Amino acid sequence: MILKHVTKRYQDRTALSDVSLELREGELCAVLGESGAGKTTLLNVLAGQTSFEGEAEGALPCSYLFQSPKLLPNRTAEENLRFVLPRTSWPLIGQMLEKVGLGGREKSYPHELSGGERQRVAIARAFLYPHELLLMDEPFSSLDLSLKKTLLELVAMLWKERRQTVVFVTHDVHEAAVLARRVLVLRRGSLVLDLPVEGDIPRDFLGRPPVEDVLVRTLMQP
Repeated sequence: MILKHVTKRYQDRTALSDVSLELREGELCAVLGESGAGKTTLLNVLAGQTSFEGEAEGALPCSYLFQSPKLLPNRTAEENLRFVLPRTSWPLIGQMLEKVGLGGREKSYPHELSGGERQRVAIARAFLYPHELLLMDEPFSSLDLSLKKTLLELVAMLWKERRQTVVFVTHDVHEAAVLARRVLVLRRGSLVLDLPVEGDIPRDFLGRPPVEDVLVRTLMQP
């Protein structure tokens, strides 16, 4: 998918300003920036959920993972996935729940699951939903460190298996440095850095990947 000179204005505020980029098939890309930088607006443009000035070529079918799991409270984990998936994907549900560490919890309702388990259901749903582009809007931001590490590793594992194009938004430099193969940095709606990141993922969560210093310096520029 290619964006050319995309600008998005909300009344007197410019959320995106002349953004051009190309998403390559099978890459895992982070969008990093402070609050109000335009990160979520960029996701909405990629998803075709908002109007904008400029051009978008090669729109892709999307799956969307939000910060909160957004599960139906009166349906089990298995039923939550069945509700949004085509019948052809139903045979894969049990296997996917097993992969995300919820084997044996298929019949559990959301109130019977922990916060981390509910997010695992949402991750399973997002990866199973038929798509060519997976968009994730700060999916790790409300988690404690141990659970964040676990779910970063889970997303990395599923991406390696499927090699689908993934774009995730975060304001956390460490998340981007640990998980992404490419990092886009937005500042006040402008794309100020487009950085490929080498090496296998996930990188050492307890360490400090070298790219982290580059990202911190970029974010701290006026």
